[in-house]
Amino acid sequence: MSSTENTYNASQITVLEGLEAVRKRPGMYIGSTGPSGLHHLVWEVVDNSVDEAMAGHCSEIIVTILPDGGCQVSDNGRGIPVGKHHQEEDMSAAEVVFTKLHAGGKFGGDGYKVSGGLHGVGISVVNALSIKVEVEIDRDEKRHYMEFSSGGNLETKLNEIGEAPNGRTGTTVRFWPDPEIFEEVNFRAQTLLERFQMMAFLNKSLQISFSDKRENAVNKNEVIYKYDGGIKDFVEHVNASKESLFAKVGFFEAQEKEQEVEIAFQWNTGFNTDGLHSFANGINTIEGGMHEEGFRTALTGVMNRYAKKKGLIKDKDDNLQGEDIREGLTAIISVRLGEPQFEGQTKSKLGNVDIRSLVQKTTNEKLSDWLEEHPAEAKIILQKSINAQRARLAAQDARRSARRKSALDGAGMPEKLKDCSSRDPRESELFIVEGDSAGGSAIQARDPRTMAILPLRGKILNVERARADRMLQNSEIQTMIQALGAGFGDDEFDLEKIRYHKVILLCDADVDGSHIRTLLLTFFYRKMKPLVDAGHIFIAQPPLFSTVVGKEKIYLKDENAKTNFLNEKPDHKKEFQRLKGLGEMDFDELWDTTMDPTRRSLLQVTVEMGAVADEVFSTLMGEDVESRKRFIQTNARDVRFLDI
Repeated sequence: MSSTENTYNASQITVLEGLEAVRKRPGMYIGSTGPSGLHHLVWEVVDNSVDEAMAGHCSEIIVTILPDGGCQVSDNGRGIPVGKHHQEEDMSAAEVVFTKLHAGGKFGGDGYKVSGGLHGVGISVVNALSIKVEVEIDRDEKRHYMEFSSGGNLETKLNEIGEAPNGRTGTTVRFWPDPEIFEEVNFRAQTLLERFQMMAFLNKSLQISFSDKRENAVNKNEVIYKYDGGIKDFVEHVNASKESLFAKVGFFEAQEKEQEVEIAFQWNTGFNTDGLHSFANGINTIEGGMHEEGFRTALTGVMNRYAKKKGLIKDKDDNLQGEDIREGLTAIISVRLGEPQFEGQTKSKLGNVDIRSLVQKTTNEKLSDWLEEHPAEAKIILQKSINAQRARLAAQDARRSARRKSALDGAGMPEKLKDCSSRDPRESELFIVEGDSAGGSAIQARDPRTMAILPLRGKILNVERARADRMLQNSEIQTMIQALGAGFGDDEFDLEKIRYHKVILLCDADVDGSHIRTLLLTFFYRKMKPLVDAGHIFIAQPPLFSTVVGKEKIYLKDENAKTNFLNEKPDHKKEFQRLKGLGEMDFDELWDTTMDPTRRSLLQVTVEMGAVADEVFSTLMGEDVESRKRFIQTNARDVRFLDI
């Protein structure tokens, strides 16, 4: 958005309600007290600085994890107003922002035309859930300071402590999360970096720097993100491990009243149709919404009209469908609007109808122009879309044939499936097990009322490199589709029809098991993504080692767990027993370590940022060997990738 010329001062900080009950019910404000809630504190502080950047008043944000584990966020924006507040006469505006819920420059007035914060609870909630908060504000050539103790209690009232260096303006916030509130208070650098990189892509030329000063930091070097190409650079980044159909990323934009849209796009040789990623005021709208709807509708119409105009498809032929055209497309849609309305299961679906009109109108006009100006690229895209259409129709024929065969055989479920007796999906679990022998152990170990077992033989097809018609020729993929009972692909998958609310991947804890798990995750993410988005996919964690302490048998998940165990018990010198594969485990051992709901540890597979997941799966399972090698080397010490 263009910079506003209106004055940003204390009179524009509006109080909606006081800071209450945050410590008693933190999940209401930050989602959870686990790792996602902990990192949410950082997002809340950084989002305030990004709002300054979107208003045209901030060009640099510096985030530092301090040696003692605290977090510092500093920007060169205008600085939070320090004057007396018009509603709270005994408090400065800055103090109001840090102590009153729903207080800030985003409610009325002209402090911000566009803001990323959803609720305006941000900085006061950070204060409430920290054991200490320090604030430095450079404004009006003076440096101001205030400090809060545990739970947001004012320790040092805002006061001038000297001159602002070199006439600097900006805000610095340091905070230390409360260990009595959070399950853990150790920030994860990779989680922070992924989010900061995305923010830098979405805010052209904004520089975001990150340093980790902790003694055990994996990378002690400063990381700097700055993209003068904005979302064009974002598309290039997502497509880096893929083979693009043309060199230069397409781009168009438009503004209207209090809203604007930017769209960048590029097709690649891959077969995925889920490469569309949308954002509203910097927030990843993973459930889509009106801006996505406008783009999808216009894209399908524009491409069909162009194809018929140029004779690439005949008037008598069926139109290309949206999924045909989106095959291999990577696109970023970024919109900004004054009053975003978020809805959906995760409050990440944009509901503003006006933005649909702007996106649809802009795409109709500007994508049509782009196709006329790039005839060679347009021809390549449409030829790929026509091939995708043929494959889709072939896949439909294969599905119809499979349904007819099932009906003739009288077979509702695959022969391999050992189903559970419960017919309530909410309590039913499907264990997808690597190998027939492991499947046999799991069948003996299971609770037959709620646990279904589906053994798979060998490694399934890598769907990253195959179209739907080829996937449906793979017997293991057919078996999974049939067992889940909810269909397959963009056009027919129906989440309401799934037969199990927990789909648990049970693979060996070795390298082969990890590969099979990754193939399965790729299949679910690419072809049954609503299953992942709804949190129905889980990873079982069979142990790799066991040892005996006294009379107790201890199971350890992996090498890291073994190392940590030895650090805690340095005198425990015994050669640990490396457990056999799942198929060689006794069924009671498999139950005790991996399947018993009262003792097992499951990893729930979640996707918070679709563009990052897209990049990860393309890198791991795509054709680019060098990209895959770099990814594995970079993330070898990252616990998140031990299982995918």
